[in-house]
Amino acid sequence: MDLTGLKTNVVGAGIGGLTGALALARHGADVTILEQASEITEVGAGLQVSPNGVTVLRALGLESQLKQISMRAEAVELHDFAVGKLVARLDLGLSPVDTFYYFVHRADLIDLLANAVRQCGIKIRLLQHVDCILPGDFPVAHMANGAKSTAQFLLGADGLHSKARSALNGAVSPFFTRQVAWRATVPNIFGHKSVARVHMGPHRHVVTYPLREGELVNIVAVQERAQWAEEGWNIQDDPDNLRKIFADFGGDVRRLLKQVETVNRWGLFRHPVAPLWHKDNVAILGDAAHPTLPFMAQGAVMAMEDAWVLAASLIRAPNLTSGLAAYQKQREVRVKRVVNIASKNARKYHLSVEPMRTLAHLGLRAGSILLPRQMIGQFDWIYRHDVTTE
Repeated sequence: MDLTGLKTNVVGAGIGGLTGALALARHGADVTILEQASEITEVGAGLQVSPNGVTVLRALGLESQLKQISMRAEAVELHDFAVGKLVARLDLGLSPVDTFYYFVHRADLIDLLANAVRQCGIKIRLLQHVDCILPGDFPVAHMANGAKSTAQFLLGADGLHSKARSALNGAVSPFFTRQVAWRATVPNIFGHKSVARVHMGPHRHVVTYPLREGELVNIVAVQERAQWAEEGWNIQDDPDNLRKIFADFGGDVRRLLKQVETVNRWGLFRHPVAPLWHKDNVAILGDAAHPTLPFMAQGAVMAMEDAWVLAASLIRAPNLTSGLAAYQKQREVRVKRVVNIASKNARKYHLSVEPMRTLAHLGLRAGSILLPRQMIGQFDWIYRHDVTTE
């Protein structure tokens, strides 16, 4: 299918929407991004870009810029919560091929993608609060202020509460996973190395890694609990609440949490993978199609993979409908597997019953020493997958 001049609206200027806009525009589509915010921005938080995400940015000509704004990850370290004792270290350099993992501030990656979008001539319309989407021969985005925008193709990259997903699948109620997370960034006062540290405690864990040339440390803390918490990325909480919940964590965690001045909290909800990803010239990607819990650090990367596969599927197909069908078929099995393993992964960090906890830690230590390649390679199916060569 020739995408030249295909009038396309992309709803949402997050990582998935910006990557999708770039992937379509590079094949000639006439793309406009509809973003509800007054500017393209992101609150302070870090993310990890694993090799399968790097391949997409490389194919879009953005890898060198990614390196400039990121820190290359050297290892994953698993620590016991009480005094910070190292349980196991998984060296990310053990891969038999050149695969790179990066720590990047989410705002910096958004800026990189937004600049590339502007340089590509993609139009960005801000303050476009989409109220509903009507699929059809020429799908329409109806705005809350009564305005509307019509295109030949509409791509919904509008996240957890996607209007595009609702238009295709109707409303579905997610369920609370009984897990709550907090995120914050603090100054790197003690030289946190370029590793991701997982501090494992009973019913809780804390992940830390450095950002922006080591100036900051990103903190993600997770607690299992029955008390419901609101879903949403930017709900502020009192830092003292965070410190109280993780007060028995020692080592570096205690020092880091003392520095927290602003923290955001969100309840973790499980959303089903959408049954329909496309219909009547409307499609969805990323969290709009398959919201992913953060325990494999794959949410943003899966959206980037989606964006590439969507564009590649369209250019190989005779028409839009068959191209979108090929896109869902190619992506659905993989993302369901990633979503499922991310949902299960937190349990490994939250063991509380002895002697199971001690035995599990001994197993991790032995595996990292005796079978390091096998330990780091168990997720090669995620990290070494390259959608740009499929």
